[in-house]
Amino acid sequence: MAITAKLVKELREKTGAGMMDCKKALQETDGDLDKAVEYLREKGMSKAAKKADRIAAEGSAHIVTEGNTAVMIEVNAETDFVAKNDQFKSLLDDLANHILNQKPESVEEAMGQKLHGEGETLEEYITAAIAKIGEKISLRRFEIVEKDDNSAFGAYIHMGGKIGVLTLVEGTTDESVAKDVSMHIAASNPQYLSREDVAKEVVDQERETLKQQALNEGKPEHIVEKMVEGRLGKFFEEICLLEQDFVKDPDQKVKKYVESKGGTVQSFVRYEVGEGMEKRDENFADEVMSQVKK
Repeated sequence: MAITAKLVKELREKTGAGMMDCKKALQETDGDLDKAVEYLREKGMSKAAKKADRIAAEGSAHIVTEGNTAVMIEVNAETDFVAKNDQFKSLLDDLANHILNQKPESVEEAMGQKLHGEGETLEEYITAAIAKIGEKISLRRFEIVEKDDNSAFGAYIHMGGKIGVLTLVEGTTDESVAKDVSMHIAASNPQYLSREDVAKEVVDQERETLKQQALNEGKPEHIVEKMVEGRLGKFFEEICLLEQDFVKDPDQKVKKYVESKGGTVQSFVRYEVGEGMEKRDENFADEVMSQVKK
């Protein structure tokens, strides 16, 4: 039987499942709407769809390395409780290993790929996990990093996955050096690698702000420029990794520490789970109580 767009739309409105899932369900059931609804329920897709508009800002960062390739992912869930269970941890590992090996360009591309190159897609796999775990789960972002044989990855997961950092240090194969830098990044949250990476408009805006502050303090105009440049240096120390005081040895900068080990920091990625996302107002205990009272 030919599957029409109208039929797909009707099934989607009945179940809330995705368009491709609805089309597949209709194909599997030869266009029988009722059987297609049941098919989606059995697969857990309609249950997952009902959770699609719920807030999932908890979860975990996860890192997998293999040879000269590493990947860090962020996967979100609704509660911190679920993010700690074994099913969720297994899901993290499956998704990270898939991305490490298949190297998709985007989350959208990854979701349409067959898990490990065979069977169900990542989207179907996550949908099934939602049905089992009972919470909205989503792959939010990932970063793939490549290195050569004379470099090291610094892989660091903090607070059980609340913060993840993946650093690439060139010139040394000592992973402990790279991990030290990643631990520093987790604690200090630099926004840029070096001052050269800071956009000119950001620097100009900060320079103007510092100038106005100095003038408001009543400083003579002829010394304001020197003051501004001095304070601008402090600004770079706050936001640029290489210019920050190294947390394990505040008497030296991060750049000097890495150089003393024969390396240079090439790049870093820092994920803080849920950053920039809307948070749930209620806590898990309140949710449990609300369910008990129903």
